Amino acid sequence: MTETERRRNSQRVRAKWEPVRRPRTPRKKMSVPFFHSMKNRAALVRWTIATSAMCALLILFAGATPASAASVTATIDLSDQRMYVSLGNHHMYTWPVSTARKGYRTPTGTYHPTRMYRRYFSRKYHNSPMPNSIFFYGGYAIHGTTAVKSLGRPASHGCVRLHPDNARALYDMVKANGPGNTRIRIRW
Repeated sequence: MTETERRRNSQRVRAKWEPVRRPRTPRKKMSVPFFHSMKNRAALVRWTIATSAMCALLILFAGATPASAASVTATIDLSDQRMYVSLGNHHMYTWPVSTARKGYRTPTGTYHPTRMYRRYFSRKYHNSPMPNSIFFYGGYAIHGTTAVKSLGRPASHGCVRLHPDNARALYDMVKANGPGNTRIRIRW
């Protein structure tokens, strides 16, 4: 290969790896939307009214369910080991529960549900099943239990245990009315 051919080949190889430089084109001016021009002021008004109406309908229909839903109140009486459930101003259910046994505690106060799980397993206590769990304070929850014979007396590590059917009914009520419309009161 001659010296000239070597130079051409080396130039071709370099040309493959060099970035392609395109000439700069001047930027186009941004066009103004049709309703910003003075000619189409009526179109702007129509568009504003239409979007406002759609937003109002969206707020009306989306917000109607939680605002008009009845509030669910679950009151747990630690001294009676009972839960009283009311929907709005109507008492619905009274169920036996199991709360914290000696050496453990169930927190007292008023809470709202923070998380809800149809199926849940305890990470702290041997992967125990906690069906229809409604968590209200950290790791404390209202949930179903398989130990139904212990309902009506303190037996748990701090959670509020219910019969599985009752836990399912409460879970469905809270789900239907929304966790924001639910209050959990625990008292002595």
